[in-house]
Amino acid sequence: MYTDNDQLRVIVEHEKPDVEAELYRTEFRRDYARLIHSPSFRRLQGKTQLFPWFESDIFRNRLIHSLEVAQIAKSIAIRINNVFQSKDPENFIDTDLVEFAALAHDLGHPPFGHIGEAALDECMIKSGGFEGNAQTLRLLTKQEKKLFGDRKDYWITKDGDDRRVGLNLTYRSLASILKYDRPIPLTKKDRKKYSKNNGEKEIKPVKGYYLEEQEIVDKIKAHIQGGSTPHQKFKTIECKIMDIADDIAYSTYDLEDGLKAGFYNPLDIVFAKKEVLRKIAKKLSEKIGTEFTVRDVQGVLVRIFKDVFPDVEIEGFDLTSKNIKSFLIMNFSHTYKTAKELSNSGFHRTKLTSEMVGRFIQGVNYKLDKKSPAFSSVFLSDDTLIQVETLKLYNYYSQILSPKLKIIECRGNEIVKHIFKTLTGKGGKLLLPEDYQELLANSPKSCRDRIICDYISGMTDNFCLEFYGRLTSEKPETIFKPSS
Repeated sequence: MYTDNDQLRVIVEHEKPDVEAELYRTEFRRDYARLIHSPSFRRLQGKTQLFPWFESDIFRNRLIHSLEVAQIAKSIAIRINNVFQSKDPENFIDTDLVEFAALAHDLGHPPFGHIGEAALDECMIKSGGFEGNAQTLRLLTKQEKKLFGDRKDYWITKDGDDRRVGLNLTYRSLASILKYDRPIPLTKKDRKKYSKNNGEKEIKPVKGYYLEEQEIVDKIKAHIQGGSTPHQKFKTIECKIMDIADDIAYSTYDLEDGLKAGFYNPLDIVFAKKEVLRKIAKKLSEKIGTEFTVRDVQGVLVRIFKDVFPDVEIEGFDLTSKNIKSFLIMNFSHTYKTAKELSNSGFHRTKLTSEMVGRFIQGVNYKLDKKSPAFSSVFLSDDTLIQVETLKLYNYYSQILSPKLKIIECRGNEIVKHIFKTLTGKGGKLLLPEDYQELLANSPKSCRDRIICDYISGMTDNFCLEFYGRLTSEKPETIFKPSS
């Protein structure tokens, strides 16, 4: 499963003569420690997950989400090692590495979540764009500061050669966060071609890695693939586990926060507006490859919230517009009471999501690739995949597109763009911290927008708001006012 090449680093680090060799730590455990102690990881506590930063003492922030993803990912890896690989310890999955991937997967998210991502992408549309996953790789390989040494060896040369090494992580650790094996088009013209080829009507952030990181991506692939046949899509087993764990966490815990916030209750979900159910059915059909109807989606939701309908035989149940109404008539009292409990009781919400997470983890399957174990398959069973995707889509249409959050998005978009315009304008670099000013002074002009984008993307939501306030002489205590 792991080779010596996996554990190599961009720069060889020699043990210090006056420090005892740490034989008790693997190279992947050292990477895990470097991540935990990094400023980028700490800043996740001030970044939006679903609800804005000033609500994070009640709801999940990006750090809590990452910790939950890490726990789920490690549980998946432990289950695979015990259920599928118990007789093949040489191919056991390293749980430290899986945890690393999960904890690092959202490092590159900018302030204000996906709207901040879209705003920075628009600002950088002529200079390679912006995307959260691409920024994560850039953070770990460039922005973070682990090795200092001779500064001239770790700087950007006048011809654009970026010699920084970030946390100087092992190649296998870097591979674990490389979710999308494609470079982001450099220019707006190239982006239009990409959008056209993919049938997209609008230009939006492209998932991938920046062209500036092409060299490190090539090194990662060379070290991980070694002499094996190159895979069409480069994605290691740790990355696949992290991706599934992220989906499980998003589908269940965003649902829990939505219930707590009063966006909906289980009856609202099962009996959602037909337009919402139609959208879910359409996207689900595209994802799964099987045609889904509104009734099919309702059937999935009924199975997920089966405790609300205790007297119904869920398995094999054929849902129709007539018998779904009978649920309410025959079990009205229990149905109403249970739905309210799931919305208002922390105990019942926790019980619901705990059972869902456990069930979804048990729905993870594994297939060893004997020729290239690093690229073995990890996937959800069909029924589990349908449930996870249905919940993800419902969360998206009911919360992320809701007016309450859209108001916050509008404000965040304005703030990010204003800061970028100011910092890239005349005299803007003087507003930057000294290390960024020095970085700009020692970099070619072609790199400067990216460096300023790096600075903005690393801001927490609150710091971004405060910075904007100082620029505009505003002193806002909140970034939105209730619409009613």
